[in-house]
Amino acid sequence: MSLSRPFGNRDASWLQGLLGLFYKPARLQIAALCMRPGETENEILLVSTRDTGRLILPKGWPEPDKQDFETAATEAYEEAGVIGKTDPHALGTFSSYKGRSDGSKEPTKVLVFKLQFEKQLSKFPELGQRQCLWLPFSEAVKHANENSLKQFLHRHRAEIA
Repeated sequence: MSLSRPFGNRDASWLQGLLGLFYKPARLQIAALCMRPGETENEILLVSTRDTGRLILPKGWPEPDKQDFETAATEAYEEAGVIGKTDPHALGTFSSYKGRSDGSKEPTKVLVFKLQFEKQLSKFPELGQRQCLWLPFSEAVKHANENSLKQFLHRHRAEIA
């Protein structure tokens, strides 16, 4: 047996299958980057998570009967009462996690769609469950509680601010 090929000429796909038992790929979530004009720069909406109060973008799991950009609009409405025009083309992605009630964290990949603010309703499904903060872009970057979200915002500053 060769040292450079410890399995000889055998197919090592069984090893990949074994590794799959221990490694789970990140699940996809869909987020809305809600924006509205501010005095000096665009304002970004951050919402608190229900469990830990981290400030994040409104996001959720894909819905099988909707386009991803439609899901982003639904999340903005459900979590913050925000209505607006959603760009059908994703702005980009970043890595995140979904906190679980048992304290565990599930890795996620977040697909982000810009939503141009039109109005914010006074009644919406998650009213009272989350804090909704409209912040100038530079403040939103500082207050976001995920480094990967902060990096995403920095990368896309020209398209957002």
